[in-house]
Parts: sequence; structure tokens; C-alpha cells
Amino acid sequence: MPVRFEWGRAAASTLALAAVLVAGEGAAQTAPAPAPVTAPKPVDPQGAQPAGQPDRVTGRRTYDAAWFATFAPATALQIVQRVPGFTIESIDPSLRGFGGAAGNVVINGQRPSAKSDTLDTILSRIPAGRVVRVEVGPGDLYGAEFTGKPQVLNLVTSASGGLAGTLTGTLRRDYTGRLFPEGSASALLRSGKSTFNLALNVTNQNSTQEGYDRVTSLPDDQLVEYRYRVNRYREPGGSLSGSWEYNDGTNRTAHLNARAAVDHYALDQSNRVDRVGTPRREDALISRSDLNEYEVGGDVTRPLAGGGIKLIGLATRRKRESDDLSLVDLFASNGPGPTGFSQSVNDREAETLARLVWSRSGWNGWNVEAGAEGVINSLRSRVDLFDLAVGGARTRIDLPVDDATVREVRAEAFVNVGRALSPTLRVDGGLTIEASRLTVSGDVDAKRTLSFLKPKLVLDWRFAPGWRAQLSAQRTVNQLQFTDFISVAELGNDRVNGGNAQLVPQRSWELLGTLEHPILGDGLVRLEAGYTHISLVQDRVPTPEGFDAPGNLGDGTVVIARARIEAPLKTLGVKGGRLTLYGSLVPTFVTDPYTLRTRPFTGNSTFYGSAEFRQDRGSWAWGLLAENATSSTQYRRNETDRSFRGIYTQVFAEWRPTKTSVVTFTLENALAKPAYRDRLFYAPDRTSTTPVSREFRRRDGFIVPALTFKRTFG
Repeated sequence: MPVRFEWGRAAASTLALAAVLVAGEGAAQTAPAPAPVTAPKPVDPQGAQPAGQPDRVTGRRTYDAAWFATFAPATALQIVQRVPGFTIESIDPSLRGFGGAAGNVVINGQRPSAKSDTLDTILSRIPAGRVVRVEVGPGDLYGAEFTGKPQVLNLVTSASGGLAGTLTGTLRRDYTGRLFPEGSASALLRSGKSTFNLALNVTNQNSTQEGYDRVTSLPDDQLVEYRYRVNRYREPGGSLSGSWEYNDGTNRTAHLNARAAVDHYALDQSNRVDRVGTPRREDALISRSDLNEYEVGGDVTRPLAGGGIKLIGLATRRKRESDDLSLVDLFASNGPGPTGFSQSVNDREAETLARLVWSRSGWNGWNVEAGAEGVINSLRSRVDLFDLAVGGARTRIDLPVDDATVREVRAEAFVNVGRALSPTLRVDGGLTIEASRLTVSGDVDAKRTLSFLKPKLVLDWRFAPGWRAQLSAQRTVNQLQFTDFISVAELGNDRVNGGNAQLVPQRSWELLGTLEHPILGDGLVRLEAGYTHISLVQDRVPTPEGFDAPGNLGDGTVVIARARIEAPLKTLGVKGGRLTLYGSLVPTFVTDPYTLRTRPFTGNSTFYGSAEFRQDRGSWAWGLLAENATSSTQYRRNETDRSFRGIYTQVFAEWRPTKTSVVTFTLENALAKPAYRDRLFYAPDRTSTTPVSREFRRRDGFIVPALTFKRTFG
């Protein structure tokens, strides 16, 4: 990954096979396909359920498109964001493989075959007028890769033909008065059995940040150095994507998708430094990073043995180049200068995968899914760090593992089964066998073969009208981040992240219980409690070279307690009002390798909470959001680095002049709360529990107004 400062031929064969299968369908299929076999469904004596009420048998909640009319949504994303009790699961696009990056949204019962695009991006391309209804239910309703998820959303779109699209434009203003436009456009065309989608997205994440660093000695708390900093960030980017869908009925579908994206990141930092006993000096930090990404993928589904068999292929390529320059004493106020450091990072990432899945429902009352996946991933990375002397002379600094290639060949096979034991009780289970061969070459040579069994079991019980409980138990294995094998310097933080070629994935046994019940009509209350036992916790460990690096500690535990309340306020006298409250308490425990005391995992925030209110009144709407979290700490060899901020708030007002257009005015960070970092340093490392110096950073918060216009057509 590029260093940011402060806060801040296999796939082609698969796609060819898919095209041949679809194109040759008329010749190959000489007899009518058998009707899909489905499990007999018990009759609900209460008849149809009102919007938001769970089905007595499946637990599925259904919302027709008309239910969302009061919000005047322009895209499917805005519809999904208004579903009571549902939050889109954030999935890291860099997650390797396909099965583990499922998310919690399907479209017309099928998971999107793209990986680089987030669910938010995919949904934002679908015009709201194309949405027929939204269904939310337990994950087992939508395939084994979703089993164990308390809720998965199925977006059902219209089969009507024609052209539809969306246009969105946003203008932001930072506190210096600069304006930053960005926008997106997408078009969807349905003709016969085919649907075509083309989307262009332009981002412009620019901002300016001011603040100070205060360095003091400890324990006397005497000032050593004071820095006034101004950071100017620019991150323009863009992506172009297209897709084709062929739908000829159940188990007769195909998809092709392609995406190209670019992103440019720039930071210009100026520092005015006052160090006790020396003249004032000026420092600077300049950072540049460019990312180019390409992805092509697709899938084809055909009937087989009373069910359907699906072949998925995907290929992704990423190229990242970054250059950083840190200069001290630009104007030689303290003698000859300037001096400093420079660093260049060049990464090449590649992923090629194929996945084959057969599934059948209603096989003697069982739903069955079996398949296999093969993935080849690689990272080629080179880091060049230089010490800059007066006059610009460069001396290379060798870092451990700064020039290496990481390659993994991974395969997994899986089987999942499930059935209803009664009209109110369902059981799902599965077993995945995973094996991989990981090699690291270059500055270091390391090879290892890993294999794991990953069972899971889920019980879903609707024990009373409106009530639903779920209990899941499973074994999971973390993915290794290839960048953790490579050393890199953080010039803005004066420290080095060591690479660790001996890193292995942590393994977990996870137990999670969920309880939910509707309230006040279409509102919802959901409670979650869980416990996770982890072996070989991935955290930070010392290296022989005197740095610290990602590595494995001993056993660790995670305790989970979450609550979400979404309540319509009409019955309480607030017409069109909805209140959403969410709290997540997730303490973590592991033994620190330096102090031998129990502490949280590195980077973990124990509590997060948010409150959101929205009121819709005809063509107008307004609302506010408030959220905050407890601090998170990085536990490094010779320092603890704690980050926290004031409460974040956002206020908006919305006007809908027509049924197809929406104008929104937003105040981001409406209370202008700052952000902080508190770094404590130890000598020689944290085996000494008394810090010797402190660096406290504050970055001022500013209100950012934004004006957004959205328009749909078709």
C-alpha cells in the first residue's frame, strides 16, 4: 500500500468458456428444461405480511418499492440505505479470493461477480425506478457463502426493457474557500434477455488540514519541540466500468464485467519547527502516489442434476508507484542544509481465480451446495529508502525485506447443507478444506504449505411471532496481507515498519448469537452477543534489526456485544421521522510481548456508537448524524501511538423539486471537532514501562459544506 502520512491468461479462458456456453445454448438445449425443484413450503395461516414484518417460515422481511417513495431515492443505494435495521457490510476489495469477499447484498438472488467495485458503487449505478422490492433475510436463503450472516439483502429489479440512468454531481468547499467538484453517471439498458450497464465515476477528495505537534520530555513534561503543520491533500480519481447480464430464467444466466480505475494521491506538508535552544526552522514533506487498476470477470450458470452449476472467473491487476520526500531545515537556519530522506515504493499485484459451484434446493428436503476455488496471487514490491545529505547526495538505507516477491497458490473445496427441521427451526452446516503454498523470494527466501479445516454450524429459530434468534459457530482463518512481508518507512512519523516473511495467519473459533424483533410497525431491534477465541493473534512483534513488524503473538479473545434500534416515530407524534441508534462494544485481550500484561489488539477501538435522525415531509427532508468511537492504539517496539477524535456530526437538508431530481445540502463535521494523536516513547523499548518522551498531535476540524444534485431518467 502507498505510504500515507499523518492521519490520515487463466481468466480469459474462463470468460471465453462462458461466452461459448451462452452462445451455444440454442444448439445444445434441444429439450425443455425441467421445472426447478424446490422444497415444499408450509402455508402461513396469517397470509401476506405487512412491510417489514418477518415471514413466519423464512424470516424474510419484504419492502415494496412504494414503501421507499417517501424518501424519493434516486438510486438503489439510497433505497438500501433506508431499509430498517440493515447496514451494508464493508468488504476490503484487496481481500484475496472470491468466497471470502461475499458481503451481504445480492441482486436478483445472485452475488455480483465484480470484486474491485464496492457494493455501494454497484448499487449506486442502478436507478431507483428499476427496483421492484427489497428482501432481507438470513444468509442461508441466498447460498452457502452467506450462511451464518444474520441478514442478507436481496435487491429485486424490474424485467422491463428500455434505457434508464442516473446523474450525480457534488461540489464541496474547504475552509480555505477552494471548491472541489466530483460526479458520476451511469446508464442501464435492458433489451430482451440482456442488460447492459456503463458507469463513469470521478472523485475529488481534496482537503486542507492545520494543527500542531508538541514534543515534551518525561517525566518532567518540559517542552522540547513545537511544530506548526499545514497539510494539503489532493486525491483525484476516476473509474470506468461496464457489465453485461444475460438472463434466460432459473440457472440460465451469464455475466461479464470489466473495470479500469486510476487514483492520484498527493500530500504537501509545511512545518514551522521551534526546538528549544535552536533557531526556528522550516521543514517539508512531499508525498505522491499513483494507482492503476484493471479487472475483468464473469460467470455463467447452467442447469445440472436438478440444480445449477456456476463457473466464475476473475482477473485483477494493480500497479502502485509512490515517492516521498522529507526535508529538514529548508533554509539552513541551523547550519548547512537541507537534509532529509527520500523513499520510492513500486508494487505490482496480480490475482487470477476460478470458482465452480453446484447448488440444489429441495433435494429430499435439503439445500445442498458444493464446489471448489483456485486462486493465484502475487505481489512484486521494491522499496528504496535514501538518506539525503547537504547538497543532495544520497546514501541508500537497506531495510529488511525491501525487495521481494510474494506468491500464493491456494485451493479450497467446500460442501454446505441445510434444511428446515420444522416451520420455525432451521439448521445449516458446512465444511471447507483450504490448502495453500506461500513463497517469499528476493531479500529473503521462505516457503510454507498451510492447510486448514473450517467447519460451521448455524441454527435459526423463530420461537414466537415476530421473534427470531440465530446461533452460529464456525472456524475462520485470517488472510495474510502481502504488504506485511515488505519493509517500508513512514517519513511523516519518523519510523519504519519492518517486513516479516515468517508471518502466519491467525485462526479463530467464533460463536455469535443474534436476537431481533420488529417494533412500532416497520421498526426493528437487533441484539448480538459473541465470543471469539484466536490462536496466533496477528499483531506487532520485534525484529532482529531493531524495528517492529507484523507478527504473531499467543492466544487472544474477543467479546462482542452490539445493539441496533431503528424506530419510526409516527406513533410518537413525529410524522415522517425515524431514529436509528447503534452501539458496538468489542473488547479484545492478548498478552503484550514486551510488558507481559494483557492489552487490546493493536488498532482496536473498544466502543463505537452512532445516532441518526431523519424526517421526511413531502418534498423536503432533513436529518442529522452523530457518531464517535473510543481511541485505538498501536503497540509498537518503543512507542504506543493512540488516535482519537471529537464527536463527528453531519447535518443535511434535502429538496425534491421533481420525482426524478434531488438537491441535498450537507454540513460535514458540523461541530468542527478536531482529531488527536498521543505518542509515548520508551527506551530502549516497552520492556521499560516508564515513557521518556511524548509527542501530542492535534489537527483542527473544519466544517465542510457540500451541495449535491441527483437526477434519474428512464
